[in-house]
Amino acid sequence: MPSVEQKMLYLPETMADWPWPRAINPYYKEVSAQSDAWFHSFKAFSARSQKAFDKCDFGRLASLAYPLVTKEQLRTGCDLMNLFFVVDEYTDVEEAPVVREMVDIVIDALNNPEKPRPEGEILLGEVARQFWSRGVKTATPSAARHMVESLTAYLNSVVDQAADRDNDRMRTVEEYLANRRENIGARPSYVPMELGMDFPDDVFYHPVIVELSYDIAELIILDNDIASYNKEQATGDDRHNILTVVMHQFNVDLEGAMQWVVEYHKEVERRFLDGLKRVPSWGPKIDAQMEEYIYGLANWPRCNDCWNFESGRYFGNKGLEIQKSRLVPLLPKNLPDSHLRRENVIVPLVEL
Repeated sequence: MPSVEQKMLYLPETMADWPWPRAINPYYKEVSAQSDAWFHSFKAFSARSQKAFDKCDFGRLASLAYPLVTKEQLRTGCDLMNLFFVVDEYTDVEEAPVVREMVDIVIDALNNPEKPRPEGEILLGEVARQFWSRGVKTATPSAARHMVESLTAYLNSVVDQAADRDNDRMRTVEEYLANRRENIGARPSYVPMELGMDFPDDVFYHPVIVELSYDIAELIILDNDIASYNKEQATGDDRHNILTVVMHQFNVDLEGAMQWVVEYHKEVERRFLDGLKRVPSWGPKIDAQMEEYIYGLANWPRCNDCWNFESGRYFGNKGLEIQKSRLVPLLPKNLPDSHLRRENVIVPLVEL
């Protein structure tokens, strides 16, 4: 494994043995274009930052995540990804009290999607309102509840992340994973898979199903943090990354932290596969829906890994090349202007 001194980062192939192959929704290009046009109408970023945002190809992320859903449900998934990442960019540069205000606006919009947003309000409220006023039409009552509930938990965790930044707090691995399971946005990201399903609470919140969803969230966290570390260390935003947390807690270098993450990834994979054997039966109708839902869960780590390399989010135009070589040049430190906010925030354009 190359050392840090060589200015190269080795990306281990954590998904090599994952049994679920890549799949993509056939409506990807059509629906992604519709969602992108909708998001562009808000003029959330400067032209340069919008270009960097577009290179992330969030419609591809949704289409990889939801290969089996209808065109209308995929639109909800695409819009959700755009909402996630604009919230991420806007809140990453603010202190916790301001993030709290932003988050409360989004939560109010989700709970009242038909209520007009106040004049002069930050655009996050209207983005969230339009997302859910359209999306709720594609959702069963239980799926709609799960979206609002899980998105609210995610948004509250974004405030916790901001407080960590403000207080220069470094979490332990256990604390980090507990926060990041919400903060990565996995639970609301599962909901587009169940928009046409209607699970009773005793099924959806069964301990085995909850455990499986947490296992998948952790796999997404680990792979996302490996892929994003280079960009984050360059912009000084790597405190909220498992590699930095492990280096700090166990007093190891980057190579040692990467090895720890690889071993833990294998452990979580085993945990998920074991959990599949313990899924109860609730009768033919629910079992058929649950089988499709669990496929969706199992597909998410593959989707995430593929998108990391197929999009320009972390590796610019060299993602597919790096996916083969597993080597990425460490980016030089380039701290963003901390005074830029909201529509002027800089979305880093990764050029390796």
